[in-house]
Amino acid sequence: MTDNAPIKVLVTILGLDQHEVGALAIAATLRDAGMEVVYGGRFNLPPAVVNTALQEDVDIIGISTHSWEYLHFLEDIFNGLKEAGMDVPVVVGGSVVTDSDKTDIISKGVAAAFGPTDTPEGIVAEIRRIAALRSVQETA
Repeated sequence: MTDNAPIKVLVTILGLDQHEVGALAIAATLRDAGMEVVYGGRFNLPPAVVNTALQEDVDIIGISTHSWEYLHFLEDIFNGLKEAGMDVPVVVGGSVVTDSDKTDIISKGVAAAFGPTDTPEGIVAEIRRIAALRSVQETA
């Protein structure tokens, strides 16, 4: 990400989770906030997520979830990113992510977790913070 380029976010849904209303809503929210959104759609497995992130050169991977499948796939995503030589933050959001779950999710290596109590403005601000932190780390 350069100073003038918009933040580029991959929004995707893993496994058999077919609930995409939230993913579409957050994709529109991020787009309306000036970010470039790559929509990965439903039914993705970790290799496809990593491949799309690599091909699209995204700044952040956003996993939308309405089920707990993402917990099964996170390690595979992190391993795939490492194997591809990519250091891309991963965020998770969805209606199943409770405030009490966030600490546990973040302890697994996720940069941020969003649930039904998070506001669109707060999500956009956190995505911007994570992207800025990544940009600083890349230039250091």
